[in-house]
Amino acid sequence: MASQNLTDYERKRLENIRRNDEMLAALKIHSKASEVSAAAKRSRGASKSYTVKSEKKPKTETPVVIRRSLRTRGMPPDSEGLKDVALDSVSVTEKSPAKVLGPLSMRDAYEGDEFDGSFVEAVLGLAKKEAQSRRLNGEEIDSCADGDDFKERSVGTSCDLESKNEEYKVGGSVKLESLTLDSENIARIVPVRITAARFFPSSSVKMVVAGDKFGNLGFWDCDSGGNEGNEVHLYHPHPAAISGILVQRHCLSKIYTSCYDGLVRLMDAEKEIFDLVFKSDESLYSLSQPNNDANCLYFGKGPGGLTIWDSRTGKCTSQWVLHDSRINTIDFNPENFHIMATSSSDGTACTWDLRYNKKSKPSALRTFTHRRAVHSAYFSPSGRSLATTSLDDTIGIYDGANFENASTLFHFNQTGRWLSTFRGIWGWDDSYIFVGNMKRGVDVISPVHKKIIMTLQSPHMSAIPCRFDAHPFEIGTLAGATSGGQVYMWTSS
Repeated sequence: MASQNLTDYERKRLENIRRNDEMLAALKIHSKASEVSAAAKRSRGASKSYTVKSEKKPKTETPVVIRRSLRTRGMPPDSEGLKDVALDSVSVTEKSPAKVLGPLSMRDAYEGDEFDGSFVEAVLGLAKKEAQSRRLNGEEIDSCADGDDFKERSVGTSCDLESKNEEYKVGGSVKLESLTLDSENIARIVPVRITAARFFPSSSVKMVVAGDKFGNLGFWDCDSGGNEGNEVHLYHPHPAAISGILVQRHCLSKIYTSCYDGLVRLMDAEKEIFDLVFKSDESLYSLSQPNNDANCLYFGKGPGGLTIWDSRTGKCTSQWVLHDSRINTIDFNPENFHIMATSSSDGTACTWDLRYNKKSKPSALRTFTHRRAVHSAYFSPSGRSLATTSLDDTIGIYDGANFENASTLFHFNQTGRWLSTFRGIWGWDDSYIFVGNMKRGVDVISPVHKKIIMTLQSPHMSAIPCRFDAHPFEIGTLAGATSGGQVYMWTSS
């Protein structure tokens, strides 16, 4: 009777349902669905009842290491995000040893199977050879390799040292087409990212010293070739990144190094020691020394500070705040040693006249402004030009009587936090500036044409060269250091 109350639509719907059920029954769809459902239930039941008993692993097996962030381990971060001041920063890490506030023997600092003293003997022999060569050239300043204290023997007037410096100058340009990179001129000197690299100022040997972000100091006798034998010697004198290396040109057996942890050490090969000569609670970001003064060291300390330290008294003679942020490089004019250039993460580079800044706070002769951090400012070999490298993707070139003629050219300088920042250096005269690029090459910039005129490339280059040094006596010998600890040495054929 209820069906009589249904509407036409409802009666049609029920008819469609009945017809569909008859079609499904004819195709046996319901029975197949029941079989599939039953099989799925049996499978789930079997998987639930199956258990795996854990077997005890032997104690000798390497345990699983769970990665944890620095924050969860209660350690400070190694960067401050993407700030310009932090893009080239490195901090003390788990792999760094505890800070040793005192002398450290070269034997204890040696990173190797056995300390045999061969490197020490080689450096002392090199220093003695250089001293004999200078005596033959009529130079009065002697080497300290025979036991006397260098700082007492190398004291002379500025005029004397300036005149003697003429003998060290290497003039002449290099033919860029002759620069080649051979496989035997590649070596991994230190384990990790190189933050500073220097050639020994010697006319008789090609030796590179490099420091990395963990405080390692590596020496490579380039004439030996590659990593064969014992020509690479590794030491660990610092607990943090090495920010500066100074090989004493009149005493090659003594090398100053500074680090981000506020320490300055003097490697004395004769005494076989890394002596602690200066310590600070603030980080040291740069280290330099004028060629006419073997007694004073200049540090870039803390947020924009400059400290002058005298090795004769063991005390700081002057401390100034020159910039609003850290000083990345300090350089002295090769012709006028009292003119100094600094670069800073505050976005400026400045020149200073040290003759008028002995007591009061100095004022800059000129300020060169960039939009972002300036990571280098170097004088040309003639002292007539200045080149800056900035994170605003420019290379600045300044010349003229007071460096008033300014020109900038585009160069991509964004290396990120895992690579050392690019720093453009001059070659052996004022003809070229060399700077790395992100395509594993070396861009050669002409200050005259204000552009990149050539890129040095090689199939042997497997990493990006960031830091460079030109051999002071061999034209065409250029070292490029990478963030993998390798050094590539280009030579002129």
